[in-house]
Amino acid sequence: MDFDFSLVMSSLPLLLQGALVTLKITALSVGLGLIFGLLAGVASLTPYWWVRIPARCYVDFIRGTPLLIQIFLIYFALPVILNTRVDPFVAAVSACSINSGAYVAEIFRAGIQSVDRGQTEAGRSLGLTWFQTMREIVIPQAFKRIIPPLGNEFIAMLKDSSLVSVIGFEELTRSGQLIIAQTYGSFEIWTSVAIIYLAMTLTISQFVAFLERKFRTDER
Repeated sequence: MDFDFSLVMSSLPLLLQGALVTLKITALSVGLGLIFGLLAGVASLTPYWWVRIPARCYVDFIRGTPLLIQIFLIYFALPVILNTRVDPFVAAVSACSINSGAYVAEIFRAGIQSVDRGQTEAGRSLGLTWFQTMREIVIPQAFKRIIPPLGNEFIAMLKDSSLVSVIGFEELTRSGQLIIAQTYGSFEIWTSVAIIYLAMTLTISQFVAFLERKFRTDER
């Protein structure tokens, strides 16, 4: 079977447009996930049980259920409860950011626990509260250590965002599906989609590696 390069070239603009949408969803989801994750990660380590237990329940529930089910819950189940329609873009970003937040929470928790306990004790001895010690001393040190796993989470979410195609949102995977439905060029289009995903993940990997080198240099 011949590979139809003309089909790839004619489909490339639509595929790249879908890739931009994929990057937009991923950036928004991981950005919001960083906020959710930081709050949940710190909350899971707080000495106050009424803060710690809800944070652990959120992390365990989200990590214990598939992202696809979470997308369905927000896009199909939530409108029944609210009696209103949920925009596919809002549903996609909401589900992905909530999902990302749970994984980022574990990344922050591990990063915070990797900081020497003496740092926390030093902060408390200076009269800082537990939350002030976290904000001023521990989290800035932990953040430098969690750059690699955060980069991995960004890459994972970039690929997992393809699941939002099930609700008809036209990101990269959905764009490929629509082109195939019109042209029947499955081999050419899916190969192109795979290459675009690969190019995006390799670019992100190189950027994360650059940040790692930069922080190591700054520490010296």
